[in-house]
Amino acid sequence: MRKYGIADTTFSRVDMGKIAYKIIRDEDDEAEIIRYTVPGIKDLPVAAKRLIDEGCDGVITLGWVGKTMLDKYSYLATSIGLIIVQILTSKHVIDVTIHEDEADSEEKLKEIAIDRTSKHARNLVKLVKEGKNALTKYAGKGLRQGFRDAGEID
Repeated sequence: MRKYGIADTTFSRVDMGKIAYKIIRDEDDEAEIIRYTVPGIKDLPVAAKRLIDEGCDGVITLGWVGKTMLDKYSYLATSIGLIIVQILTSKHVIDVTIHEDEADSEEKLKEIAIDRTSKHARNLVKLVKEGKNALTKYAGKGLRQGFRDAGEID
C-alpha cells in the first residue's frame, strides 16, 4: 500500500490539507494518508521528515507566506530545510507555498491555493505510484501550478 503525507499549517488561510487529501484519495483509492498540521512554515521540514520516518512514500507540504521581508526569509529557510529532508531521505517532498503578494484579492489567493494544491497533489501521486519517469511526458510543456500554463516554445 502506498502511503502519503500531508503537512500543512494553521497560518494558511485556505484549508489546503483538505484539498490535498481529497485529490490524493481520488487519484489513489488504495492510499493511506497521514496529515500533520503545524503552526507555521518553519515547522514544515520536521513535519515532512517525521511523516517520512513514519513510512510515507512522499509528502506534500502546504504553506502560506506573509508579505513582509521577514516572511520571505522564513520561507527561504523552510525551502532549504525541505530540500535537506529530500536529500537525507531520498523521498519527494512537494512544496506548495502561497505567497500573500501573489494576488491583489483574497478570492484570487484562494483560487491560486486550490489550483496549486490540486496540481501538486496529483504530481505527488504520479511520482509515488509510477516512479521517477512519471512526469517525463510533461517535460518542456511550460506547466504551472496556481496560474495558467506558460506553454512550450516550439
